[in-house]
Amino acid sequence: MEKRFDIVLKNGRVEDPVNNRSGCFDVGIEGGLISEISDRIDPSLSDECFDVAGFYVIPGIIDLHVHVGSSIRGRYGHKMMAQAGVTTALNMAGTMDSLLDFARDFGAGLNLASLYRVQPEDTVEDTDPKTDELEALFQKSLEKGAIGLKILGGHFPMTPEATARTIETAVKYRAYMAIHAGTLNTRSSLDGFKEAVSLADGHPLHLAHVNSYTRGLDKPFMEETEEAISLLIENPNICSESYLSRINGTSGRCRNGIPESKATQIWLTHGEFEPTEKGVADAIMAGWAQVNMPSGGRVILASGTDAMTWWKEKGTDAALSFNVNPPEPRIRLATAKRDRHDFVIDSISTDGGGIPRNVIVEMGLGLVNLKALTMEEFVIKTSRNPAKLLSIRNKGHLGVGADADISVVNLETQKPVMSLANGKIIMYRGHVCGSGSRIITTPAGAAYVRRKGLEPLVVDPESTPFMKRV
Repeated sequence: MEKRFDIVLKNGRVEDPVNNRSGCFDVGIEGGLISEISDRIDPSLSDECFDVAGFYVIPGIIDLHVHVGSSIRGRYGHKMMAQAGVTTALNMAGTMDSLLDFARDFGAGLNLASLYRVQPEDTVEDTDPKTDELEALFQKSLEKGAIGLKILGGHFPMTPEATARTIETAVKYRAYMAIHAGTLNTRSSLDGFKEAVSLADGHPLHLAHVNSYTRGLDKPFMEETEEAISLLIENPNICSESYLSRINGTSGRCRNGIPESKATQIWLTHGEFEPTEKGVADAIMAGWAQVNMPSGGRVILASGTDAMTWWKEKGTDAALSFNVNPPEPRIRLATAKRDRHDFVIDSISTDGGGIPRNVIVEMGLGLVNLKALTMEEFVIKTSRNPAKLLSIRNKGHLGVGADADISVVNLETQKPVMSLANGKIIMYRGHVCGSGSRIITTPAGAAYVRRKGLEPLVVDPESTPFMKRV
């Protein structure tokens, strides 16, 4: 009998809210696309057949906030995401050449979009870049394959005026625009969050990791949480994500004895350590600061003598993590809904990748088991919504003809079992078997992506719901 499918997934519990499908079905894949979903597919018609009975078969998980650039152990991040069941991710943020090189040389078969960073004394001259410099940065970043920019205000702040100019310039270039809230006038807190909403002035803006502003720095953390939710309801131009991990991520790099990142300074002080290079060393030895250190082909959290030695050998240029995210805001933000029953915060993310907190499946399914989310809602937050925001219309659902991006997950153990991207198996029971990357880019960046030896997935920035959130 002639083969009709490259792969068949049999007996899985398919959950696909876009196509109103929930139940036990077989899924046939051919040529990178979903070609059939039915009650029964003859396994003899496929080259490979996997019995996934007892597991959920869902649209591929899309993480709207990861870090896989050169400064955050990006070469390990692709493998770490694939092991966590992710099939598509948005990198926030780095420079494109190193990102594309890592994606080509260390990729695990995922789809990857990226934002170029806006950082004073790095990608812009100072803390108050003018419009002409910002326009040049947008043009450069889009031509190199980015889909937009991210302001790193919580770490490397600019003036409020420059922050507003950057957001306005993004509208001119029809580019994706994200921000880690904070300027020279505010910090990475609820006050910075409120300022960012104001500076957006009704323009589309992705306000990253909402739980970063609900840690109790300005007010009691649940009071901050409810205020953040109210602001998002009142400002539909803002899209957002939140993560479920207890740890944050920041830079351990110091200059002239002082941590470069304002966020690092905040959390050292919060832990009663000096906001200095010596304070970082003391915090690492005490376990308050955890160094993101490579080990066994991945990144782990480390403290104590070995971690401090490695941090110093890297010239202090290493990522740090602090246990600063209270559980109550994380759960409330992940589940908060508007009056019309859609979610206040669009998606669950990780701020992970090369940072060891890729826990969408582990902790997201925990919310399902707690009945805080249904499985359908989990899929909406981890696949459908982020696919819409990135304008990747053939992903985020399991309709016939859609890209065969699929995550197979075990609800009981809260672990990913298997994942496919573009019809190819990239992870099976923890073993990463994918390679390379497919780069989500705009028409301006497609040629550069090809020159880097990667396949572009070209999206139309004019059509993305992100640009229409006004």
